[in-house]
Amino acid sequence: MSHPLQGNNIIIESPWPEIDGGLFPVKREVGDSFDVYADIFKEGHDVLSAALLYRVSGRPEWQRVPMKPIGNDRWLGCFELRENAVYDYTIEAWVEEFETWRRDTLRKQQASQDIASDLLEGRQLIVRLAEQARRENNGSRDPERRTALAKLEDFRGRLESSSAPDAGLLLSDEMEEVSRQFPDLRWACRYRRVLQVICDRVRARYGAWYEMFARSQGTDPTRSATWAECAARLPEIERMGFDVVYLPPIHPIGRTKRKGPNNSLVSAPGDPGSPYAIGAAEGGHDAVEPGLGTLAGFDQFVAAAQARGLEIALDFAINCSPDHPYVKQHPDWFFHRPDGSIKYAENPPKRYEDIYPLNFYTEAWESLWNELQRIIEFWINHGVSIFRVDNPHTKPLPFWHWVLDRVRARYPQAVFLSEAFTRPKVMKYLAKAGFSQSYTYFTWRNTKAELIEYMTELSQSESREYFRPNFFTCTPDILPEILQKGGRPAFEMRFLLAATLAPSYGIYNGFELCENRAVPGTEEYLDSEKYQFKVWDWDRPGNIKPLITRVNQIRREHPALHRLTNIQFLPADNDQVLFYSKTTPDGGDVLLIAVNLDPYHAQEAHIEIPLQQLGIHWEQSYDAEDLLGSFRATWRGSRQWLRLDPYAQPQSTMANIIHIKRSGA
Repeated sequence: MSHPLQGNNIIIESPWPEIDGGLFPVKREVGDSFDVYADIFKEGHDVLSAALLYRVSGRPEWQRVPMKPIGNDRWLGCFELRENAVYDYTIEAWVEEFETWRRDTLRKQQASQDIASDLLEGRQLIVRLAEQARRENNGSRDPERRTALAKLEDFRGRLESSSAPDAGLLLSDEMEEVSRQFPDLRWACRYRRVLQVICDRVRARYGAWYEMFARSQGTDPTRSATWAECAARLPEIERMGFDVVYLPPIHPIGRTKRKGPNNSLVSAPGDPGSPYAIGAAEGGHDAVEPGLGTLAGFDQFVAAAQARGLEIALDFAINCSPDHPYVKQHPDWFFHRPDGSIKYAENPPKRYEDIYPLNFYTEAWESLWNELQRIIEFWINHGVSIFRVDNPHTKPLPFWHWVLDRVRARYPQAVFLSEAFTRPKVMKYLAKAGFSQSYTYFTWRNTKAELIEYMTELSQSESREYFRPNFFTCTPDILPEILQKGGRPAFEMRFLLAATLAPSYGIYNGFELCENRAVPGTEEYLDSEKYQFKVWDWDRPGNIKPLITRVNQIRREHPALHRLTNIQFLPADNDQVLFYSKTTPDGGDVLLIAVNLDPYHAQEAHIEIPLQQLGIHWEQSYDAEDLLGSFRATWRGSRQWLRLDPYAQPQSTMANIIHIKRSGA
């Protein structure tokens, strides 16, 4: 029977990051250094050592890196995330018995005490350590370990060959260094849980999204655009600097109860209906709307996008029209009324008679869940690497655990964006359950206080470990009031905020044209392309494409904009001016960003530059260049002045993105 203290005598607690007691993984990206903290201590004054253990989940062998004490019994360890995979990690700690003996014996020696007996004890420790090291490392192929073992054996031989222990050898730094390479782990203690970190590819954190209604990319208002016409738009999207082209549903659209223009309940012949009413005689979720073309045509579109460095994101909307093949093939997947008819979707008092929701609680749940996994993997195999998931908060949360884990195990490159404009705890739970990114409340955060509060929550609270925001300026369903009323300056301002506050952001096509016509009293677009074919003039006067192009270029050139947690809000003496910094950890890239939150008037502010944090002496001059082209200057001192004018000529100035460099650097 083992000793009751074995494996329990060292306390390991408060590890970080750990989400909900280890129930959920944290998130990082390939190339990150992953820092892990923990409180590690025991009774008395023994010298402790600790290691951070990690491995790609499923692999048998643990890798070990030493942890170091950073004060008050807090320890830190770090390892590099090199693979797009799920990693396991935990913590192990043990007593350094020889080092404890050496420390105490040196103190006695320095106090001129008799240490003869202590030296005999030290020799005994080294002999035992050498025997154990030989047993555990015999046959090791690691040359460094073989060298260390040979040195330990040499020390042991020298100690055993003399009648009296050699104090100089036993107490030497070299002896201490060798002993630490062969810790006695018989009484080592491990943290009670194995934790996990999902290591996604960088696109899960950073990217510029362009939402494109595929059927509205043509020139004929009486029909759907084709895949060839969609591909013809890709060069412009690439020139504007986007990374991801996101497509709302591209599947066949049902005819039963098809919606008409502006969401009217009656459609006319030729009306295309809502793409979210998925499924018709032509097929379901694994088919393509015939007006767009064929699946082969979609494959060609994906290849054309990839050739330009663009990724395709596809809407995964778990909706079925009454004409979906599932209705006849799997009627048990749906909700039924007492009379046997299938229920349509409702959000009282709203009724969606063109959509049947699926019943995740059906007794046939396993076949339904497997089919939805198959649909995701079907599109992955057709070149789709990213999914925007429609209304995931209306589906059972355990389903998302299940399907995202299964898909990630086979396709770790897949990225999932949660479109959940819902209650905060539900949004966060979806992120914990495995969604790579999430829509946010940014769309409705407009004042300086609101933006600072919300960004502080996203970047500084526990949620930063698992919740990656994607700041969409608007969506096909949401045209915020500020865009309806603020004109072109409002579009510039909201774009600049989205693109510089968050590493991932998105716009919906038409935003670059400052499209702001709404159904009165709502956030719905007037004549929305959700319900009709639409032809856009992509060069119409008043567009902000040059600004979008320039800012996306700045984003690519400045890694300070690739992170969320490096934001710092700085003083500006005007509530209409938001002022903040983004810097890289090494201080090599420093951006100061000032945005006018008032689309109607010019605003001025005195701003405070954090010179000490930037390593700039208060008497030292430094270069300040607005990357949007407003000015280039040499500044001295922390207090500066800016004017941001939406109606300045020759171009408006809703923001400055100021690159700071020490003069002469």
